[in-house]
Amino acid sequence: MNDVLGEAAGALVVTREDGVTTVTLNRPERHNAINLAMWEAFGRLMPALADDPAVEVVVFRGPSGGPFSAGADISEFTTLRKTPEDAQRYGDAVASGEGAILRFPKPTIALVEGFAIGGGSQVALACDLRVCEPGARFGITPAKLGIVYGLQSTARLVDVVGPAWASYILFTGELVDAATALRIGLVHEVRDDVEARTAELAATLTGRAQVSLLGAKALIGKVTAGIREEDDEVRKHYHDSLHSPEYAEGVAAFLAKRAPDFRAARARPSG
Repeated sequence: MNDVLGEAAGALVVTREDGVTTVTLNRPERHNAINLAMWEAFGRLMPALADDPAVEVVVFRGPSGGPFSAGADISEFTTLRKTPEDAQRYGDAVASGEGAILRFPKPTIALVEGFAIGGGSQVALACDLRVCEPGARFGITPAKLGIVYGLQSTARLVDVVGPAWASYILFTGELVDAATALRIGLVHEVRDDVEARTAELAATLTGRAQVSLLGAKALIGKVTAGIREEDDEVRKHYHDSLHSPEYAEGVAAFLAKRAPDFRAARARPSG
């Protein structure tokens, strides 16, 4: 995995257990700020995980106890982002890394403890599901730096919280507490037992029919993009599900009045 992470090895720690891959932002001396090498690594890591059949769910988090991430590594602003041209190249790398998470075809969960600022909120928002602890704080602060937030990132924020709250978050640059984040849809759950709950949620997802989750995520993405007519890609998801061992297991379990074992079905040899 270090060959995929490159210079970000150590700053990103990737672990696997029972279908769940965890990506930990691990720069405690910088409050887990995300540097250029990490953004670039996301662009390589996510396609590699997408191609790995053993990866069913990906969880993003900071070290146990938090924080999730302080955002961009400000120390790079005077080096790698020194000129407007440098800043543009840096912004392109950020967009590419964020896009790799957004385009990842399998379910993703953000486990947020402490603050998720700037790039930290970008990573959390790029995930499908977000669970945080009561002390969590979220903020997107380009208005404090003279930066225009990227269109891809803005679109995701609007998709998640709506234009009114996106305006508040981007205009003020103020931090949003966990209770507000839950109320506006920025997070799905606020839990004291956030680590245990995230593990439970990830286990639930690995126990579901993966062909259904892949199809659901793809179709949700199309609807979000304003596409509501069935195309060849959508029809392929239908076809793949109806010809999958998980569909056969779901029908058999329903008829037998038992819980389906989709994980066992996925492990059976095809044909």
